[in-house]
Amino acid sequence: MTMSTTATPGETAAIRQRYLWMATSVVAVDMAVTLIFIGLTGAWSIAPRSLGAGLVLLLAANYFLSHRLFQPIQRYLEGAASFEDTQRRMTQLPLLTALNVGILVLILTVFRLTTSYFWSDPAITGAPRPTIAQIITLCIVFPVFYFTYTYFVISDYLAKLCAFIFQHHGRNLELFFGSYRTKLIVALTVISIAPLAAIIVDLFSYEGDRLRLEITNVVGVAVLGMAITSYFITRSLLQPIRILSGAMGKVAQGDLSERVPVTSNDEVGELTGQFNNMIEGLRERERIRETFGRYVDESVAATILHREGQGVLAGEMREATILFTDIAGFTTIAEYLSPDRLVEALNEYLETVLEPIRAHGGVVNTFIGDGLFASFNMPLACPDHATAAVRAAIDIQRAVGSRTFGTDGVALATRIGISTGHVIGGSVGAGQRMSFTLLGDTVNLASRLEELNKQHGTGILVSESTCTACKDEFAFAALGSVAVRGRSDAVAIFSIDPNSQGKPS
Repeated sequence: MTMSTTATPGETAAIRQRYLWMATSVVAVDMAVTLIFIGLTGAWSIAPRSLGAGLVLLLAANYFLSHRLFQPIQRYLEGAASFEDTQRRMTQLPLLTALNVGILVLILTVFRLTTSYFWSDPAITGAPRPTIAQIITLCIVFPVFYFTYTYFVISDYLAKLCAFIFQHHGRNLELFFGSYRTKLIVALTVISIAPLAAIIVDLFSYEGDRLRLEITNVVGVAVLGMAITSYFITRSLLQPIRILSGAMGKVAQGDLSERVPVTSNDEVGELTGQFNNMIEGLRERERIRETFGRYVDESVAATILHREGQGVLAGEMREATILFTDIAGFTTIAEYLSPDRLVEALNEYLETVLEPIRAHGGVVNTFIGDGLFASFNMPLACPDHATAAVRAAIDIQRAVGSRTFGTDGVALATRIGISTGHVIGGSVGAGQRMSFTLLGDTVNLASRLEELNKQHGTGILVSESTCTACKDEFAFAALGSVAVRGRSDAVAIFSIDPNSQGKPS
């Protein structure tokens, strides 16, 4: 994600000066067009008057009007106005600047043509006198052409201004008054139809050498105008699309840190804004998934997020194996360890326990104080789930027994209870508070077996159903039948030595 950095006064002044320069750049185009006409006709005597009028209107007057147009944006850049009060002027900047230029060019065109028609003698000045039809045509074509040129030049500037504000203030346009379709139609019309209209008028107005002169003049001006205008039209219309396309490519590769500036005032700019909103939504979803994964096993979170659109799992019954773990003597350990050291040791312990469970296809459903509650074959399928659970228990005992935990090097002993049978699983809760839970006698029995390890001095106790399901995979030792809290009949229990495997005894 792009981080905003404070702009220096020099940078702010430079971005303002760039606008004024681009807004008044039309005077350079006008001087080139005027010199082409004078050079073809040889009417150099009118150059001071014609060029002088262009400098007064398109440089001085245009500079003054552009300076006033930019003042609200300048106040925002200097911290004296809010972005909400400024963005309307920003998004309308190309249109308002182009309107000013169009009006000034209309005044200039009328001045030049009428002085040539009424107050100049072609025999003296060398400037051919235009026809009424040509005057009317040029009073339309020139303002439209310069309007289009200015609009796309300032649109190109607006992209840089928006990028500047995004970089230094972290804000993006949210108002869009432009139309991509209208821009495209105007661009194609001015580039193609305007020169043709001028040529058609010349064909019906002149003949002979005068016709060749006028058409040559139109072609020369059209080539120059199309070359300059096409450059800025292409940049204005295609640059925002290239920026958006590049950002989409990064997102497609998994980079969700991308956030791009909105650099146009039309549908493409609006689409860019929606793209940024989409990325923010994806980042939020990723944060939720990562946070969810810290409290719920990642596989459970993934199942909930992908299996059901509402973020819940419907209730179902399935045969599964349940595994409970607990730390022997944890209350005593907690008495002499400081809270931070205790949590550090406990976190290392739980990480050690988690790895074998996940490695054998189990799912951790809940952390219960210093222990946890895991399931095999619910909600994720796990073939030979009873065998997988016992193997996970053996690996847990070996891993925990071979190391110490935390800065203080605390040795922790683990007690494990395992039971196999039918389990009901699903999302339960109320309103927005939901949790994936397993219910049933199998769950309760596994919890009781974990507690019975303390009485029998064992590390792993399994139910008869688990022992039967494992067949001859392990060497179980029968410990007889015991009364289990919550059940009316006695339950046969079995222990297993983590260091031995073979046929049951």
